[in-house]
Amino acid sequence: MPVPRTIIEQVKKLIPPLDGSLHKGQSGRVGVLGGASEYSGAPFFAAMSALRLGADLSHVICSPVAAGPIKSYSPDLIVHPLLREDSPPEQVKRELESLFSRLHVLIVGPGLGREEYMQSYAKMALNLAKERGMFIVLDADGLYLVGQDASVIKGYRRAVLTPNVVEFKRLSQQFGVSPDTPHDERALLVSRKLGGITVLEKGATDMIATDSTGDEADLAASHIEDADPQFEKAKELIQVDIEGGLKRCGGQGDILSGTVGTFMAWGKCYEDGTYGPPSLPTSRIPLLAAVGASMVTRATSRMAFQKYRRGVVTQDMLSEIGGAFESVFDERQGKL
Repeated sequence: MPVPRTIIEQVKKLIPPLDGSLHKGQSGRVGVLGGASEYSGAPFFAAMSALRLGADLSHVICSPVAAGPIKSYSPDLIVHPLLREDSPPEQVKRELESLFSRLHVLIVGPGLGREEYMQSYAKMALNLAKERGMFIVLDADGLYLVGQDASVIKGYRRAVLTPNVVEFKRLSQQFGVSPDTPHDERALLVSRKLGGITVLEKGATDMIATDSTGDEADLAASHIEDADPQFEKAKELIQVDIEGGLKRCGGQGDILSGTVGTFMAWGKCYEDGTYGPPSLPTSRIPLLAAVGASMVTRATSRMAFQKYRRGVVTQDMLSEIGGAFESVFDERQGKL
C-alpha cells in the first residue's frame, strides 16, 4: 500500500530549498550521542548518513576511546569526546548544554552501549534536550534506556523511537502489549503507552504510528499546543512498503536513525520559519520525519543491494542516500 500522496506532500514541506538562498547550518545541525569503547561504527553511520541526506553539520558526542576511530573515518564529522567515565557529571552537563545550544536534533543510542556511565550520560542528555524543546531520535541502546525507565521520554511528542524487530518485541513486553495484538495495531499501542510518541517499527513493512488516546497519553497534552484540526489525528498509522534490499546488513538501522534525525532537523528549521511561514503544526513533524526517512532508507538499501548484491555492507549505502532521496521525492523533476 503506497504512502498517501497527502502525506508525501506534507513531508516535502520540511525539505530545505536547494537554491543557494540558505546559509551554513540552515539545512540542519544534527547531534549523535553514542560511541562507547566497542562501538565506533554505529555513531559514524548515523552521523554520516545525516550529511549524505543533506544536513549541513553533523556532530558525534562519544567516549574518548571511540573518538579517534570516528575522526579517522571522515573529516566531515565534528567529534566531541565528552563522555569520559571519570569526568564530574556537572562538567559533562555544562559541555552538553553548550553544544546543544547549536543543534536542531539529538539522536541518542547508536553505539551507546549499556555501561552504567554511558546510560547515565544518555539520560542526562535526554533531560537537557527536553528542557530545550529539541527534537529527539531514540535507537539501539537508547531504546534499552527507555525500556528501563520510560519516564525519560514518556509524553514528549517531539521524539521518534526506531526499534527493530527484537527491540520492538522487548518494548512491547515491557509495556504490557499482548503478543496476540494484531500486528498492525502493536506500534499504535506502544505509542499510546508512551504518551503519544511517534514509533517507527522497522520490518518487512515499516509501521509509523502515533496514538495519543487513552490515559497513558495525558502527558502529551502540553506538547500539542499548536494542534490543528485540519491535520491533527488522535491515532495515525502510516505503512511504508517501498522495496528495500534483499540483504539486511548490520548498520542499516543507524542509517535510518541518521535520516530520521535529518528530517527532524529540517523540521526544526521549518518550525522556526527558516524556509518561510510554516503551514503545518509542529506536532506533525516527528511522524512526517519518520515517514520520509523510512522511504529514503529503504530506497537506499535497494540501490546499494542492486550494485553489490550478497556482498553489500552498510558503507556501500552511504553513497546511495542522495540518489535514493531524489528517486523518492523526484527532486530534479519537480514532481512525483
